Amino acid sequence: MNCDKCGDAIEVGDERQLHGQNLCDDCYMDTLSPARACDPWAVHSAKSFMKQPIKDPGVNPTQAKILEILKESGGVEAKILVERLQIKLSDLERELAPSDTWKR
Repeated sequence: MNCDKCGDAIEVGDERQLHGQNLCDDCYMDTLSPARACDPWAVHSAKSFMKQPIKDPGVNPTQAKILEILKESGGVEAKILVERLQIKLSDLERELAPSDTWKR
């Protein structure tokens, strides 16, 4: 059996039913709890924080790669980040969503 959303193989009995679709665990969770992209104020704050020296920015390895790509390129579309990082769009959105690590 395959996931109706992403097409990944699902073992029989491990599928999740939602709105008439058979979903894998990842797609089921993404549908129930989508990541929230940054709002304009959060983007402004993040840019302001990036101008200040930070000893430990509190980012994980994927977020560090995102920052490196954005610094090198001056900014790219999400689909390019997904391709370069070889991750799903939902994973990228989760990495970009605001969290407590940005608090000072």
